[in-house]
Amino acid sequence: PVHDMQTLPQLLAADRWWYRSFGSMFGIFAVIALVLSSVGLYAVMAYSVTQRTQEIGVRMAVGAQGWQVWWMILRRGLVQLAIALPFGLVGALGMGVMFERMLVEMTPGDPTSFVAVTVLLTVVALAACFLPALRATRVDPVVALRAD
Repeated sequence: PVHDMQTLPQLLAADRWWYRSFGSMFGIFAVIALVLSSVGLYAVMAYSVTQRTQEIGVRMAVGAQGWQVWWMILRRGLVQLAIALPFGLVGALGMGVMFERMLVEMTPGDPTSFVAVTVLLTVVALAACFLPALRATRVDPVVALRAD
């Protein structure tokens, strides 16, 4: 008698469950890391805007336009991204080389993946900086200068 009959897709699925489980786990961790980094950048930018309320008020009082203040805050977030992104990409390349055996139909230095991640992180950083920058443009110069 024949025991443990399986189809070819079942055999392949049983053989590759290790890769699928690690891929799912890395995907979940990547999403968690992306959310945590965006919340952290938002918190830093919001705190920075709160600390610089008087400076922003002075700038608005002497004639700075709203878009100039908005760009000042947004530029600060982009500078933080520009500093951190190369370190992250080098780390990702190193991890890709370490886990090269687990990569399916991909090389450790896949340029498409690196460009996609760079674009995604830039969009997330812009989104995290947008609300604090918008809040900075709505600072009333009189209230900001009166506060201590």
